[in-house]
Amino acid sequence: MAKYNPVTPELLEELKKVVGGANVKTDAETLDRFKTDEETDPRLMHLPEVVVWVNSTEEVAAVMKLANQFVVPVTPRSAGTSVSDGAIPVLGGIVLNMEKMNKIIEINEDAMYAVAEAGARTIDIQMAAKAKGLLYAGDPCSAESCLIGGNIATNAGGNKAVRYGTTRHQVYSVEVVTPTGEITTLGSRLKKCSTGYCLEQLIMGSEGTLGIICKATLKLLPLPPYKVDVAAVYDDLDKAVTLVPNLVKAGLEPTSVEFMDSNFLKSSCEYSEIKLPHCDEGVCYLIVSMETFNEDEVDAKMEKLAEICEESGAIDVLEADERVWTVRRNCLESTRSLSKIAQSDDLVVPVDQIANCIKRLTEEAKKYDFTMFCLAHAGDGNLHFQHMKGDMSDEAWEQQQHAFHETAYSYVYSLGGRISGEHGIGAKKVYAMEKYTDPVELAMMKAIKKALDPLDILNPGKVMNVY
Repeated sequence: MAKYNPVTPELLEELKKVVGGANVKTDAETLDRFKTDEETDPRLMHLPEVVVWVNSTEEVAAVMKLANQFVVPVTPRSAGTSVSDGAIPVLGGIVLNMEKMNKIIEINEDAMYAVAEAGARTIDIQMAAKAKGLLYAGDPCSAESCLIGGNIATNAGGNKAVRYGTTRHQVYSVEVVTPTGEITTLGSRLKKCSTGYCLEQLIMGSEGTLGIICKATLKLLPLPPYKVDVAAVYDDLDKAVTLVPNLVKAGLEPTSVEFMDSNFLKSSCEYSEIKLPHCDEGVCYLIVSMETFNEDEVDAKMEKLAEICEESGAIDVLEADERVWTVRRNCLESTRSLSKIAQSDDLVVPVDQIANCIKRLTEEAKKYDFTMFCLAHAGDGNLHFQHMKGDMSDEAWEQQQHAFHETAYSYVYSLGGRISGEHGIGAKKVYAMEKYTDPVELAMMKAIKKALDPLDILNPGKVMNVY
C-alpha cells in the first residue's frame, strides 16, 4: 500500500481557500459521523482526518490536486449507503462529501434524457422524469436515500435490472474528475460509438477508485402506463425457483422478479408492522412485475402469469400491492433488530443456476452458528445472503464467515458467477477479489489503476490492493 502523509494545518488552510472554511470540518463529532457507511461492526470503522464538502466540479478538481500535492488519500462519499465498506476512509485522510452537488439540471422530454449532479437523490430523478411522462429505469432498493453519483460509481442494480439493466445501462455520459485532478467528460449522448476506448464504462462501477463522478447525462424511457404486480406464494423452495426460467421461456419479459425466503418475509413483516398472507407459515414469496403500453396485453400477460405460477406449484397468487413492496424494501433493515452486526453477501450467478445456488448455500449455512436469510433479484441471478452474528464471539464469527465464504465463493465461481452483482467490492471483499479473480484480469485492473492514479490517492484500500 502507498504511504501517505497526515493532514497538516497547511493543507487545511489550502482546502479552506478552495471550498470555504464552513465546508472543512475536523471536529470530533463530524469525524465520528463519517467513520462508517452502512457498516455496523466497530472494528471495520476508520476515522477520517478531515471532511470536505464540495459545491462544484472545479472544487472537486482543486481538492484532488491538493491531495496529490500533499500525498493524502481521498475517500469520495455519496450518501453512505454502501454495505461493502466502500465509503469508509480505511486509510484516513480526506472524506470528500458530494451531497451539496444535488441539482437536477435538465429533464429533456423530447430527446428523453436527464442531466443531474452526483448528489441528486435517485428518487428525485425518478420523480422528475415521471412528471414528464418518462421513466428513469435505475431503481436500487435504497432509491429514497442513495445518490446518483454513488449509483453510477458502484453500478447499482435493483428491482428493474432484469428488464432494463443496471445503472451503467442508464447512462450516456459522465463528467469526471480524475485521480490527479483533471476534469473530463466521458461518453456522449449517442446510440453508438466506436471512437476509442469506452472509458465511461470503465469509470462506472469502479467504486470511486478511477475517478470522481460529478455530473451525469442519463437515459430516459417512455413510461409504460400499465403495470401488473403479482406475489406468488410457495411452500416449497424447489418449486419456487422454477418460476424464473418458466417466465423467460413464456416470453413474458418481466420488469422484476424478487424472491424473499421465509425468514426475511417474517422479519420484515414484523418490522414493517404488516401482516401479509401466509407470512407465518414458513413460505417464500416471489414478486413479479410486468409493464406494458397496451391494456389488452396486460390482461393477457396477467392470465398467463397466473397460469405459470399455479403450474409451478404456487399455493396462492396475490396482487403485490404497496404493502408487499414495503415488506420487500424493508428486508435488510429488518434484520438490524435481530443482530447489530451482519454480513450481506451479494453473489451473482447465471440465471439458470440461481436455484442450485440458493439450495446449495442454504444447506451449507446450516453447518454454522450464524443465522442466514436469503433475498434475490431472481430475474437476473443476483442473490443476497444476510448473515446475522447474534451472540457469537468475534473470533467464532470471523472463523465461520471465512469458512463459509471459502466454500460459497468457490462454488459461485464454478457456476460462472462472481462475488458481487451490485454492491461492489469496497474494502470488505478485497481479499476475495484478489483470490478469485483471474490473475491476468487482476493484473490488467491494477495496471489501469496505477496509470490513472500513480500515488494511489483516490479511494485506496478499495476493490484491490495496488501496491
